[in-house]
Amino acid sequence: MQFATRAIHIGQEPNLKEGGSGDVVVPIHMATTFARKEVESPPQGYEYSRTGNPTRHALELALSSLENAAYGLAFASGLAAIDSVMKLLRHGDGVIACDDLYGGTRRLFEMISKNFGVSFSYADLSMPETLSNLISRRTKMIWIETPTNPLLKLCDIRKIAACAKAQNPDALVVVDNTFASPYFQKPLSLGADISLHNSTKYLGGHSDAVGGAVITNRGEVYQQLKFIQNAAGAVPSPFDCWLTLRGIKTLALRMEKHGKNAREIAQWLERHPHVARVVYPELQSHPQYELAKKQMTGFSGIISFDLKGGLDDAKQFLSSLRIFSLAESLGGVESLIEHPARMTHASLTTALRTQLGISDALIRMSVGIEDVEDLIRDLKQALDTIKL
Repeated sequence: MQFATRAIHIGQEPNLKEGGSGDVVVPIHMATTFARKEVESPPQGYEYSRTGNPTRHALELALSSLENAAYGLAFASGLAAIDSVMKLLRHGDGVIACDDLYGGTRRLFEMISKNFGVSFSYADLSMPETLSNLISRRTKMIWIETPTNPLLKLCDIRKIAACAKAQNPDALVVVDNTFASPYFQKPLSLGADISLHNSTKYLGGHSDAVGGAVITNRGEVYQQLKFIQNAAGAVPSPFDCWLTLRGIKTLALRMEKHGKNAREIAQWLERHPHVARVVYPELQSHPQYELAKKQMTGFSGIISFDLKGGLDDAKQFLSSLRIFSLAESLGGVESLIEHPARMTHASLTTALRTQLGISDALIRMSVGIEDVEDLIRDLKQALDTIKL
């Protein structure tokens, strides 16, 4: 099956066996516990919904299918998925992560995971050669976002995975694939061990279900994470699983529209006199445009750009928008826009934001699937309110 067909059908086939109801849409199994006739034989393997639930199982089958993988696990949020992957590590292990990370990920690393004896070093992994100077026998994980949040730098997954395995075969290569979605990028096929998603974003796609996902082809990694999922208990509700499944059905259609709208808006922004810089992987001005074409099959709706001016100009622009909602998150059908320095990355120190290039003039937008003419008109009227 091709991608769009798998997104609609895998894990969601009607139950036409004897006693099955033939539901075309997966039912929401809200039960917290499951009765059995015999002490040692839970029905169909289900005994308690933290351990396993039919609706969550359907979602996990769908998630694995999206990346042509053997295993998928669903979690209560993107950060719950990240934290569960961190629990694969032990005291004394080291992690090398890209420097441009979602602020919540870095906060988790620095303020929680470090307390358990895991060390972190950060580098610009958009230049894969930097990895060889940092990796050691102590390194147990390479953590990549690509595209990164919020500066949309790309990491060459194939080169990084090859370098990691050559220098330390025990190191796991983890890719946060949230910004690209499985529709546009499949890290496992490029050598990564784990592909991770905040399913609240593009997978769910409707800003109504918080969740996370971990996908892998490595059986031993899956078994470890499955144990952590049950033992730590950061699982999504059956209703959130159902909402995410509903969203996945239209993922292919939505990603095409997100990408088409974003491409037109990015090109328009590059021509606007109030905009100093536009960062979008499909623009030829992007420093890794060639890698984007090689590693990805398309580009999502995330655009970052710098206004000419400062914080007051950014606030004036953001407060003047009518269709774009000033809100954190991304990947929904509606267009969202935010100020990284004061919102998603506010937990970083001012010095670190400056070092990374997250200025007070930086804006990150998540382009939705509305008519692009309306979105451009909204951006234009808001930009026109700035007096430079």
